[in-house]
Amino acid sequence: MTASSCDRNDVYAAMCPCRDMLDLLAQRWTALVIGTLEEGPQRFGRIRDRLEGVSPKVLTQTLRRLEDKGLLTRTVYAEVPARVEYELTDLGRSAAVPLRSLRTWAEENTPV
Repeated sequence: MTASSCDRNDVYAAMCPCRDMLDLLAQRWTALVIGTLEEGPQRFGRIRDRLEGVSPKVLTQTLRRLEDKGLLTRTVYAEVPARVEYELTDLGRSAAVPLRSLRTWAEENTPV
């Protein structure tokens, strides 16, 4: 395998596209957004309120990246004012399992 190609999913290969997914999942706000969405579909304001300290800009960027990677869906309802909800896809729910374990581990192993 050359440095410019990836014949199989191998996160250790420099050009492997799975590194993008690993990078996204390893980000703090990603793990927390996915955890929040495990509770079911949520509107932007509710996600923002749950994630203390996240700026609207960073939350918007995180939600867009998760949608682009197929981890969540964004549904716009034809109402006035427009209502938008975010929900995990099957792929997002599968990513939630190890991320939940990681969040739990962090809570249990960080000195207070």
